[in-house]
Amino acid sequence: MTNPDELAPLTATPVFLPAALAKSAETAVREILEEAASANTTRSYASALRYWAAWFQGRYGQLIQLPVPEVAVVQFIVDHLQRRSKHALVWDLPEALDSQLVAARFKQKPGPLKLSTVVHRVSVLSKAHRLHKSENPCEQPAVRHLLARARRAATKRGERPTKKTAITRKELEALIATCDHSLEGIRDRALLYFGFASGGRRRSEVAAADFADLKRAGERQYVYRLMHSKTQQAGPTANSTPEKPVLGVAADAMEAWIEASGLTEGPIFRRLWKDRIGPGLSPAAVAEIVQRRAQRAGIEGNFGGHSLRSGFITEGGRQGVALPALMAMTEHRSVASVIGYFQAGGVTDNPAARLLDDT
Repeated sequence: MTNPDELAPLTATPVFLPAALAKSAETAVREILEEAASANTTRSYASALRYWAAWFQGRYGQLIQLPVPEVAVVQFIVDHLQRRSKHALVWDLPEALDSQLVAARFKQKPGPLKLSTVVHRVSVLSKAHRLHKSENPCEQPAVRHLLARARRAATKRGERPTKKTAITRKELEALIATCDHSLEGIRDRALLYFGFASGGRRRSEVAAADFADLKRAGERQYVYRLMHSKTQQAGPTANSTPEKPVLGVAADAMEAWIEASGLTEGPIFRRLWKDRIGPGLSPAAVAEIVQRRAQRAGIEGNFGGHSLRSGFITEGGRQGVALPALMAMTEHRSVASVIGYFQAGGVTDNPAARLLDDT
């Protein structure tokens, strides 16, 4: 382990140099980007490495280089994870540095980071070291033990990962009811039905949906070929089922949107400028549509793009759809992962609570 004295914290106010920060992480970012096929993964990795570079310069007054000293990784963890002292929850990131990181837009808001965020950023740094074939400080026992204890402490404090509220059939119908016959309403109705009915598509998959992959299969029937997803970033595999049906009311909504928009190619779901059709929606815009429709419907919850995915799985579970059939639609490869999306809802709504009811 590097001597802590060699990385004495900087006492003066740091001055961030974006060009230098970008250059210091350039090689690691490039190699990770070349490996990652997902645009979301690319952005996530690049953001994590930029933050590492900014924090390292602010903490130590040096540009980050691989391998990063083990003591610096430990310092990163205790800087960003809160822990319980005798009287309150504390963390070690200096307030001045915290403010600088926020002002420079490396950090969204002051204060500690979520455990999941810290774990992700350590994981990204670890991957950068593996790609560089450098000695990996993130795999050292001290770092692994510290993260394990941090997880246990967070669980003991009652902290749980936050999940987006599931949009099941009931909530979906409420959202659909807010969609009028305007071009925006027609688009949003088609988007909501497609995102749910085609297997609980991720917001990135909805945004990436292309007209060329949508085929009519019969009356009130479309089939969408999912060419790329989080679980098949290089395209469909022999074990995947890329064809996703869009049937019934979902097909009706899709047909109405195609007719109203006049689409013949390119992204299915587009930005709208009054009555003009624009470029394809971003994943963030898809999430905003879900949130906006939920707000108009007066439904309370933490809604987002993943609400359609968890809602599809939850509704399927409630209706007794076999797990393999659900997984064929969602493209999940792990039973544990798909079960993790299931939300039983209110305690009195859980069908497992009614095993003694008369049939």
